[in-house]
Parts: sequence; C-alpha cells; structure tokens
Amino acid sequence: MTDEAEGGRIFFSSTGRSLEGEDEICVLSVGVDIGSSTSHLVFSRILLERLDSRYVVTERETFYASDILLTPYSAENTIDADALGAFIAKEYADAKVDPDEIDTGALILTGVAVQRKNARAIGELFAKQAGKLVAVSAGDNLETVMAAYGSGAAARSIRDECVVMNVDVGGGTSKIAVCADGKVAGLTALDVGARLICLDPGGKILRVEEAGRRFAAELGIDVTLGTTLTLGAARAIAGRMADRLFEAMRGEVPKADGASLLRLDRLSYRGPIDQIQFSGGVSEFIYGNETKKFGDLGPLLAAEIRSRVDGFCPRLEPSIEGIRATVVGASQYTIQLSGSTIYVSPLEALPLRNVPVLAPDLPLEQELIDPSAVAQAIRTMLKRLDLDGEQPVALFVAWQGSATYRRLEDFLTGVVQGLSSVLTRGHPLILAGDGDVGGLLGIHLHEEMKLKNPIVSIDGLELKAFDYIDIGAMLESSGAVPVVIKSLIFPSSAEGRTVERAPATTA
Repeated sequence: MTDEAEGGRIFFSSTGRSLEGEDEICVLSVGVDIGSSTSHLVFSRILLERLDSRYVVTERETFYASDILLTPYSAENTIDADALGAFIAKEYADAKVDPDEIDTGALILTGVAVQRKNARAIGELFAKQAGKLVAVSAGDNLETVMAAYGSGAAARSIRDECVVMNVDVGGGTSKIAVCADGKVAGLTALDVGARLICLDPGGKILRVEEAGRRFAAELGIDVTLGTTLTLGAARAIAGRMADRLFEAMRGEVPKADGASLLRLDRLSYRGPIDQIQFSGGVSEFIYGNETKKFGDLGPLLAAEIRSRVDGFCPRLEPSIEGIRATVVGASQYTIQLSGSTIYVSPLEALPLRNVPVLAPDLPLEQELIDPSAVAQAIRTMLKRLDLDGEQPVALFVAWQGSATYRRLEDFLTGVVQGLSSVLTRGHPLILAGDGDVGGLLGIHLHEEMKLKNPIVSIDGLELKAFDYIDIGAMLESSGAVPVVIKSLIFPSSAEGRTVERAPATTA
C-alpha cells in the first residue's frame, strides 16, 4: 500500500483501489526470514471479503516458497549482505513478483543472526528492497512465541482442549513453548542447535559457535577449526545437546562446561504435557521429511531427540509447519482500517509507522484500578516481546467499566509507570482502544497529568500481540486520520480476523 490518503481512504500501491468501494480485496504479502542457519522467503495472497462494514479473511494461499539458503557469512560474525541480496532478488524473479507489487509483509531476523554485527543493517537493507515490510528483530521471547503460533501449537491446544508443548529446534538455538487455551503459558530458549558446529563434506570443521565449543570441551572433543570431527564424536555432541534440551523442557537449568545454556528464564510451567510437537529446521529430520545433509549436526541431533521423546511425552503430533513456521506466519499479514475517536498532541507526532502493539491483560474489571498492577502487566509484556524502549509502542486498551476521573487517573498513572522505558527516551505515548474512551484518555494525559511526551490516543480498534500499527497524518479535509493495522495471521488461526473501516475523528 502507498502512503497516499484522500478523504480518509487508503489505497493499495499496485492498484490504486479504495477499501471502501470494494466487496472483495486481494492482498499480496511476503515474509522474509534471515536466521543464524538458514534464510528463506514466502509469498502469500490473502483474500478479504466485506461483511457489512467489516472485512473478514476468507482465504489465504502461499503461492511461492523460496529455496532455503544456508545463511552466508563473509566472516565469522558477519552475514554476507551481498550474497543475501542476490538470493532475495533471484527468488523475487522466480516468483514473478516485483517488489512494488507487495502490499505488506515482514522481514524477521531470528536466532543468533540477531546478534551478528551487521544484523540491523541487513534488516534495513531488505526492508527497503522487498517492498512495504514490517521489520522485526525477533529476540528469543518473541521468536519462541511466534514459533508456537506459526507451528500450529497454539491452535492445537484449543482444538484438542489440551496442553501442547512446541519445541522449535533451529541451527543456533532451541525454543520451547507450552500452549494452553490458545495462549503461550510458559516459554524458554537455550543454546542447542544443529549448526553450533558446521562441517565440510569430509567432516572438517568450518565454524564453531561458543555453545558448540562448550559442549565439545565438556566431552573432551577437539573442535579446532580445520580438524576432522569423527562420526562418533559428532554423535556424542548431538546426544549431549539432546539431553540438555530435555532438561530445559522439564524446567531445569541445563549447563555445558559449567555455564548455563539458557537464553531466557527457566520454563515456569510445571503441569502435565498432553501433546508435543516440533518445528524449526531439525524438525524436518525428526518427522522424516528431510534426509539430505547440510554440513551440520541436524540428522544426528534429530535422531537423539526422537529417541528421547516417548520417555517425555508419548503423544508426538505433527506440526503444521516445520522449518517454514516463522516465515509463513510472517508473510500472512492483513490490514485493518479503523478509528472512531482520537486525541493527538501535537499534530506533528503523526505519521507513525510500524509501531508494535502491546496487548497485556490489564486489570480493569474492578471499580478500583491498581496503578502498580497496570504497570507490572505492561512491563511483563514489554519483556515478553523483547521491547526495551528503543522504539515507540502502542498499548491496546480493552476498556472496562466507567470512565470516572479516579479510574482514568489510576489507570494512566500505571500506564506512564509501565511505559517509563519508552517515555524517558522521548517517544510518544500511543494508546489504541476498542471502545470510545480514546479522547478522554488523551485529554487526561495532556490536561490533568501534564505529560510532556507527544500523545496519540485512538479508538474503535481490534488489536492483539504481533500487530503493527501505522497512523497517518491528520487529513485537513475531514479531521480524520487513516489507521492501518497489520495483523499477523498464523496458518491455523481463526478465519474471523476482521478488517474495519471508519473515519477517525478528533475529540
């Protein structure tokens, strides 16, 4: 979509059509995943149909999935941007898609790739090249949650009314998520992966990550670059990694050579696990979908994991997506357009683009609102989504109860405290609600609390975690602002995600 807007209408970049005038809309989307081990992309079509004043997703199709490229490195800690650029260009050509045709999508840096020296530069490079994308550096928390949804584990927990553990085993890290009632009830991540040690076809060691060195040192195995890793030694390392993975799955703190392998807090969930499933590159070997060798420990690690599954949870289920779980989810974005009341001060605070949404469970059900509880809920969600205050965020407010002065004051006091890491950096305070109190919230922040930060408070929206919101500049002709919400639709999520259109008006 373009940034052009007339009379509150938003136009698609490739067609110049208005959402308001059509009963059916087709959105072209792309997802690009640059991981520590592999990189790939997926193109999707998303069909939306008008239902009264709302648009619902009626069909989504992945029409092209790229080859899977082993992420190239020009040096040990530097991803080769030129090689990646050539790969992306080739896949666009093979898919017969021009970057200008893309309506929306996401570029995601995952795993160890997030830590590479030029990771952010690569994200910016591809976000510019690949059309209108949301660019996301997926830290361990976010990637773990995305893998749980993208693999279908969250949806399976609803469908089968059970607790499902998804274990996403990649090249550099493994992510563990426990899903119940469609939500992630617990998660962790650790340094276990197929490409902690990379080999040439003859078994000569080409690259070793720090965690790979620690596993080898614990076993007394030499992994000096250029030496040959025997099959027995490789199997021993894979077995030790599998043991540590299952320790993490049990909520323990696995170690290698005396140092913790955990990248997050230990798994907090302590209840029974009804089903287990796997995603990530190694899952392709676990389920027997892949037999080709890629110069790493993938097949051996998969075999060691599979031999231990029955002792942990005998009900092993297939995931909807394996190695492509994250990228398929990333490609399947859709659009909402909405907003019934707004408060913006100053007007120069707009436009805003690609702002991640926080959707915490806010304690608003009681008449008396506890500011400290509001603040804690917000801080917890910031941590869960790996948001550290470096960028603006939009807080989704599902308002409940009356909007008295006392309730507004207590709630917004908690909001300001919870978002302190964002506000101290001078970012705007952005509120997005589902009711009709957006104007009141904005006025209270500005007039009563004298907040110095820019304030953007909009209303009439349906948001959730993984949404990214764009808010256009105010239109002189109508006093409205166009609001675009890019909602991440995972492959097995409900078809009822909606797209709404209503002009936002000033309070």
